[in-house]
Amino acid sequence: MHMHPPIPRHLVSALGGFALSAWLLLPAPLSAQSVQDQLPEMGTAAQSTLSIEDEYRIGRMVMRGLRDTGRVLDDPETSQYLQSLGLRLSSLAHEGNRDFNFFIVRDPAINAFALPGGFVGIHSGLLLETTTESELAAVLAHEVSHVTQRHIARGLENQSRASLVSTAATLAAILLGAVAGVGSDVTMGAISAAQSMAVQSQISFTRENEYEADRIGIGLLSSAGFDPNAMAAFFDTMGRRTQLGPDQMPELLRTHPVTSTRIAEARGRAAQYPAPETPRPSLGYALARERVRVLSTPPGVDPRSFYPEVKENPADATTAQVYGHALAQVVAGDPASAIPTLERLRNVNPEVMVFHTLLGQAQLAAGQTKAALQTLERARELAPRNVPVTVRYGEALLQAGRAKRAHEVLLDLFNNVPPSQEQIRLTAIAANAAGDVADAYSYMAEYHIAGGDLPLAINQLELALSVPNISALQRSKFTARLNELREALPKERARAERQPPQRPQPGG
Repeated sequence: MHMHPPIPRHLVSALGGFALSAWLLLPAPLSAQSVQDQLPEMGTAAQSTLSIEDEYRIGRMVMRGLRDTGRVLDDPETSQYLQSLGLRLSSLAHEGNRDFNFFIVRDPAINAFALPGGFVGIHSGLLLETTTESELAAVLAHEVSHVTQRHIARGLENQSRASLVSTAATLAAILLGAVAGVGSDVTMGAISAAQSMAVQSQISFTRENEYEADRIGIGLLSSAGFDPNAMAAFFDTMGRRTQLGPDQMPELLRTHPVTSTRIAEARGRAAQYPAPETPRPSLGYALARERVRVLSTPPGVDPRSFYPEVKENPADATTAQVYGHALAQVVAGDPASAIPTLERLRNVNPEVMVFHTLLGQAQLAAGQTKAALQTLERARELAPRNVPVTVRYGEALLQAGRAKRAHEVLLDLFNNVPPSQEQIRLTAIAANAAGDVADAYSYMAEYHIAGGDLPLAINQLELALSVPNISALQRSKFTARLNELREALPKERARAERQPPQRPQPGG
């Protein structure tokens, strides 16, 4: 399992001035109010600077850089859990009806960030540092509040939209270059220029923004049924890390240290909300945590080593630990050993779909293709159009040489559930393997649209139309989509070119 290196600290600093939120700053306690009552009036300044459409475009631009370097953990099971948790919070927020995309970044640093347009990233290191679902929800609630309060747009009140788009393009290029290990003078100069721009324009989140995000975040936690004390609990955990020396200090604390006063303020604010009921331990959270632990294993490390308790005292191991050990066995190349454990977990908890999907994967990896298909077909009957189940079933069908069926199954999901980029790509692979070449090109067009690359999307649709013997319906559909993109492309370019970006000089 390949583990990408942490995002360089200089890159975090450069992006931090623009989009990353250091969320450990606390406001003074407030009187008990509803979440809606705490929201400030949104003036027109933010809207005149940056539209929600522009915010999404910029966020998507940076996301493309992350994806292109393999930093996003594209795991259907983990993604479904995190998206469900995030939407549980964002649906209660002011302007929470916008599209949100929650994702895991392969990075051991304890950090989280919000990008314009509703993209919220959680580092794998932070998720593993949390001990309860409420602590993870506290991080997400804070980041959601940065997005819904449009802190980036409000901080850019005196900047033109064109200069903002230029800045976003520069930062996306920096992200791609730095993570890919391009250490040229031009890249370093761009980083320096971006940092200076952030300082001069006061793009970084202000203390007031952080206070507002914490205040609203705690309200969201309570409204969503989580423990509002979880934010203070996580602060306390982070604060103790500062006593271990600078090398052990979490990334979030380097610029915003947590003090005992701030922890006390968070506790006081949480006390203003009704005492929460004692929550039942979340199995979904525990299972997602073990998936991230195993799937983020550094190269050269055997993930089975994370689970000594399963081997030494299996009766005392939790369900999540047993599951994590089974996943580690599959990842380590010993799927046959995991199958009996996963069959037992599935039979005891048939409603937990991740037990079905991992069992199917283990059986497939062990050469038990027929059994894998039966396992995943049974799961589809229990949970029709469940995303991880359908994706794993499609993968199994492809491996079994049943590409036509894989295309049908994945297309049904594609047409009924908003797909991720990886789902679109898998559907294109299935279509191509089934001989449905024109459809494969059209799916890849949608893949590039989701990534914000309209020229490549246009190219794919032109290829789809060039395939011989396509049906009249296909030709009509492809042509309509192509015309739509050709009409949108000049507008997209005009926004980006309204003010040509200045090339940064080496050394800043």
